[in-house]
Amino acid sequence: MPSAARGATVALGNFDGVHLGHMAVLRAAHAARPEAPRAVLTFEPHPREFFRPMDPPFRLTLADERAAVLAALGVEFLFQIPFDAAFAHISAEDFIASVLHEGLGAAHLACGVDFAFGHRRGGDVALLSARAEALGMGVSIVPALTDGQGPISSSRIRRLLQDGYPEHATHLLGRVHAIRGPVTHGDAKGRTIGFPTANIPLGRHLEPLRGVYAVTAPLDGTILKGVANIGQRPTVGGTQSRLEAHFFDFSGDLYGRDLTVRLHHFIREEQKFESFEVLKAQIAQDAAQARTLLDSGANQEKPLQP
Repeated sequence: MPSAARGATVALGNFDGVHLGHMAVLRAAHAARPEAPRAVLTFEPHPREFFRPMDPPFRLTLADERAAVLAALGVEFLFQIPFDAAFAHISAEDFIASVLHEGLGAAHLACGVDFAFGHRRGGDVALLSARAEALGMGVSIVPALTDGQGPISSSRIRRLLQDGYPEHATHLLGRVHAIRGPVTHGDAKGRTIGFPTANIPLGRHLEPLRGVYAVTAPLDGTILKGVANIGQRPTVGGTQSRLEAHFFDFSGDLYGRDLTVRLHHFIREEQKFESFEVLKAQIAQDAAQARTLLDSGANQEKPLQP
C-alpha cells in the first residue's frame, strides 16, 4: 500500500462495464471528499466467475480494460483484490474492519444500494453504513441510476448486446462497447478473398449477438475503421467463436498486438453461404454499409466524464 493511497475515497463494486451507474458511484465518492485521492476497490476474477466457473463468459470489461476506463475517469488508485476461496470466507464485519479500515485506511466509501459483501453475501449497505461510520469512515449509498427503461445495470447492457443493439448499450455505458485482446493468427482465408482480418479471441468476454458489425479501433494515435464478424464462421466450418475485423485502407502487421475493437453498429446476423464467391460479395456489401455508417458521424464518442 503506497502511503499516498491511504485516506482515499473508495468506490466499491465489481464495475463490470464501468457504465453510467458506476460513474454515479464514482462521482458520489469524489463529491464527499473532493480533496482526497480517488480510489476503487474491486475483485478479480469477478465473484460470479469464481462461484460458477462453468457459466458462459459474461464479462463486459476484463481487468486491463476496466483499469484503463477507470483511469480515464480520474481514478488514481485501483485496489483489485484476488477473489479466491480464502477471501470468499471473510466475514462481512472483517471485510469492513480489516480490509477497508485497517488495510486501505479509507476516509470515505461509496457503493450502490444493492452492494453485498462478505461470506455468503452476509453484508449489506445497512451493515456497511453502521460499521464503517463507527470506525470513522464516511459512507455514501448511491441510488440506482435509471432512465425510461429502468435501472442502468451491467445485466441490462449484456442483454442489449446479446440482442444486437450496440448503439443502445453505448448510451448506458457512456462510451462504445469494446472487445480487447491480442491479435492472433487465424486460417488466413480472409486474405485469399481480398479481406485480410485481425483475429481476436473472445476469451472471457461476453459474446454479443453473432453477426457483422461496423467497428473502429484506436491504433498509434489514429482510428482504424472497419467491419467485423463475431461468431463461428459457418461458411468455413468454424467451431469456436471469435472476432475477425477487416480494417479499411490498412495493410500493417497487427499480430501479437493488443487491440481494442469498438462495436458501433450491428449490420446483420451471421449466416452460412453456399460458396466463397457469395461470401466475398456479401463482405463487400457489408464493408460498404459499415463505411457509410462510420462516416456518417453518428459513431462519434464524447469524452468520458469523471
